[in-house]
Amino acid sequence: MTTRPITAAVDGTPESLAALAWAGREAVRRGLALRVVHAWRWEPHEAITVDRDGQAQWAGQALAEAARGVAERHPELEVTTDLVEGPPVDTLVGAAEHAETLVLGSRGHGAVVGFLLGSVGQQVIVGSPRPVVLVRAEDSPSAEAAGREVVVGQQGTPEDSADVLRFAFETAAARGASLRAVRAWTLPPLYAYSPGSLKLLDEAGGLEPYEKKALVAALEPWQERFPEVRVVQHVEMGSAGQVLLSVAQRAQLVVVGRRARRTAVGARIGSVAHGVLHHAHCPVAVVPHR
Repeated sequence: MTTRPITAAVDGTPESLAALAWAGREAVRRGLALRVVHAWRWEPHEAITVDRDGQAQWAGQALAEAARGVAERHPELEVTTDLVEGPPVDTLVGAAEHAETLVLGSRGHGAVVGFLLGSVGQQVIVGSPRPVVLVRAEDSPSAEAAGREVVVGQQGTPEDSADVLRFAFETAAARGASLRAVRAWTLPPLYAYSPGSLKLLDEAGGLEPYEKKALVAALEPWQERFPEVRVVQHVEMGSAGQVLLSVAQRAQLVVVGRRARRTAVGARIGSVAHGVLHHAHCPVAVVPHR
């Protein structure tokens, strides 16, 4: 079985260098190699005096310097580099296909950018077949060292959330961290209930007990697989995004799932992932549902 590396995309910005530092620490924890990718694209402009070869040389130097820095911090880490010319979205989605996790920089509390501009970040998240972690420039290992918890959002059935919970439990186990599993619920309109769902609610004793039982059922196989991970079950009435953000203040990482969908105006990652990515202060992992 081929082992995938942790892959970080860099371009010299503070956000991408913070993402690289995060990826290096995660690779060491998991005993994986680290792949550092610099995606660049030559676009000649009359105001730019550097030619294509000059820009390629600059990009290669920036990539080598970034990789050298993380290798010096982690001498035991296997580090490889790739300088790839091409469209940013295609390049990074292609890198994700061969990665355990793709790690990107995220700038500020607003659009997911960094070295990614406009909707590129969202398109990469939508297109990636592997988890994508977004890291802000101000990220540091202090939250990890302090043992702050990993927070994961659970929705739907155990099958729906299997990939999200697997990633969260693996990450918590590798860090020796506790895991807070969050399931938010709202009151649906009466017409949404079918006779079958009404029977299940009646057997559970109401909406909140039903949601608690649903969370227990989703967590059970992963708690059996990772008995060393301490789990806190958190069921709260409210929108999923708001509930997750309310507990993210004490998190070292928030893990959310996404079901990508395409509309007439482009790709969408879902309101929960969108809201958490824009407002969480800690790194956020977005895990695709298979």
